[in-house]
Amino acid sequence: MSSEFITLFMFGTMMVLLFTGQRVFGVIGFVGTAAALWLWGQGSFEMPFNASFQVLNWYPLITVPFFVFMGYMLSESGIANNLYRLFHVWFGPVRGGLALGTIGLMVLIAALNGLSVAGMAIGATIALPQLLRHGYDKVMVTGVIQAGSSLGILIPPSVVLVLYAMIARQPVIDLWLAGVGPGLLMAALFATYVFVRCLVQPDIGPALPAEERAQIDWSEKLRLLRVGILPLAIFAVMMTLFMTGVTSLVESSAVGALLATLAAWWAGNLNRKVFEESTRSTLVISAMFLWIILGALCFSSVYDGLGAVRAVRTLMLETWDFEPWTILILMLLSFVIMGMFLDDTAMLVIVAPLYIPLVISLGFNPIWFGILYTITCQIAYITPPFGYNLFLMRAMAPPEITLVDIYRSIVPFFLLMVLTIVILMVFPEIALWLPALYRGS
Repeated sequence: MSSEFITLFMFGTMMVLLFTGQRVFGVIGFVGTAAALWLWGQGSFEMPFNASFQVLNWYPLITVPFFVFMGYMLSESGIANNLYRLFHVWFGPVRGGLALGTIGLMVLIAALNGLSVAGMAIGATIALPQLLRHGYDKVMVTGVIQAGSSLGILIPPSVVLVLYAMIARQPVIDLWLAGVGPGLLMAALFATYVFVRCLVQPDIGPALPAEERAQIDWSEKLRLLRVGILPLAIFAVMMTLFMTGVTSLVESSAVGALLATLAAWWAGNLNRKVFEESTRSTLVISAMFLWIILGALCFSSVYDGLGAVRAVRTLMLETWDFEPWTILILMLLSFVIMGMFLDDTAMLVIVAPLYIPLVISLGFNPIWFGILYTITCQIAYITPPFGYNLFLMRAMAPPEITLVDIYRSIVPFFLLMVLTIVILMVFPEIALWLPALYRGS
């Protein structure tokens, strides 16, 4: 039986089962286990068992619950509300200012959480009602929140980049630093689009009314500014300790979680309900994350056992004689397509062992490729029909925002993300200069 047929069978079966509404980790693990039994008999049943030990040996995965807890603690304790109020007050007088402030909020939440879930939840529940109340175009602001929340997997401390670092055997700090430039570039492109569009069409992003601005004095503005510095200080302390070598990655994530809890206590908002909700949400996200990794490792171990890495390289370089850049673009396109159906974690664990050796053999920088991969994940998050952020927004948005509005809203931001990839391909130094500066090279 050819490896091509087995590949078609495994991915085809996986897609069919996903359409039935089964959980992603269950589908991936089942297909991997069933394929192993089919190919190698009863003894191969140990492959999922071995995959679980591989997960348990990935020590940096301990950072996941700490980073997630940090983000939820800041959200549940009301500190994120104060952040939005800060941007609301300072950007309100500008046309489109509340939408610009929302993008700024998303950047800060991304720097405190490492996932897109918290940014989406805060944007949809805190920012969106305020934007609609002030007369902002519902299609534009829906796109702002979906695209802005996706920055959580690119800006450090990105959990996705931690996982990529483990699989690619690359330094986490290099990947985090490499994500800073592209993340800020993408946020700047989003902000520029919103600002220009609101200048051309003032009715879709009106400035804060004069009477509402008059109610906010300078003492209130300065108070909010002090509140806004607190989350930035948490991020700065955590990253400084890690970059200077005082703490390890896991220890830094624990410091971040502890500081977020102390910040909630200092703000007077730490109580049993806040702690329970933060802990419960952290357990749900962390367990889902680990189960997906477990299922995906089972799938990829079977596929890799077929000699898939060697087969793909032979097919692309020798049989089809593709140029390196053509192969790279095909890889990125495959990420977008798979990301329409799979979680980014599952997608990474399944195909990264296949792609990363090929990327290195083609002469591309694996750190740079990791950033490109992450941006394609962001694109997949907002790409119909099954983009992750599309469904999150549908679940959280008010009734007046329809599914058609949600699909329409992502078109300009999709194009801006593609533009970011093109810019990074032409100017890879945007991603690589900060890691090089840190390494002193």
